[in-house]
Amino acid sequence: MEWFGEFCSQCAGFLSSLWSQFVSLVSSFSISSLLDVLLISLIIFGFIKLVRETRAEQLVKGILLLLGVWLAANVFQLRMMLNILNYFFNFSVIALLIVFQPEVRRALEQLGRNNLGKNLGLLASKEEETLEAQKKRCIEAVCDAAASLQKSKTGALMVFERQTKLGDIIDTGTVVNAIPSPPIIGNIFFNKAPLHDGAMVIRDGMVYAAGCILPLTKSDNVSIDLGTRHRAAIGMSENSDAVVVVVSEETGQISIACNGVLTRNYTRDTLETALDGFLLEEEAERPQRRIPSIRRGKKHED
Repeated sequence: MEWFGEFCSQCAGFLSSLWSQFVSLVSSFSISSLLDVLLISLIIFGFIKLVRETRAEQLVKGILLLLGVWLAANVFQLRMMLNILNYFFNFSVIALLIVFQPEVRRALEQLGRNNLGKNLGLLASKEEETLEAQKKRCIEAVCDAAASLQKSKTGALMVFERQTKLGDIIDTGTVVNAIPSPPIIGNIFFNKAPLHDGAMVIRDGMVYAAGCILPLTKSDNVSIDLGTRHRAAIGMSENSDAVVVVVSEETGQISIACNGVLTRNYTRDTLETALDGFLLEEEAERPQRRIPSIRRGKKHED
């Protein structure tokens, strides 16, 4: 029982040290300390929100497990284990940047998505109205084209660029820079056309590029019934703030991917309502509430 008594004394000493540090922090607490705690809390909350329901969540659980092992090694004085973990944590910052590269990139992009220019009135109201009217005409053309493609069961993948610029995606396709219309969109996705096997990118209400290659989602939560076209739409929405419209080649079903979520069973009218919310009303309020619940598709859907 001697080892148990020694273990209890070590635990008591460790807890006493922690308590002394806590009392010291409380005694020196000030307004600046409160502000510091609030900022750190916001950062931690943002980090948790960022990694929640992604592959990074499992990595965070592994890191927490290593921290638990490190704490136990301190209590039991496991020197070899402590040395190994200390070496690991010394290089952990670089390792985390490599492992969490997609999540870090997404967080930095979200920080960069601000509307300071518009809020400060740097854009003339007339220019804004012209751009809004152009976007509205584009939405109507896309909805008309989607309805036509739905009837003919012609596959389509249309990406609406928002705050995040998609230059790297555009470089994989062919620049068109055309005024959107149902005939133009129909010709692009005609199954014998050279640009049909890829995505169309829409920028500022214009059909900017076609035949573009999109990244596939790496999420394990995607239904196995979904094929490459829908997985590419989800992947594009995970890597940017783009809104992606998909028309199934097998069923003709219209879907929207946004923020990594695929919603389905749109009609021409509900599609226009959703796109208006995403692309025209996004400055005032994010319209995720407009989207219906996710529904699984049929097997082997493209």
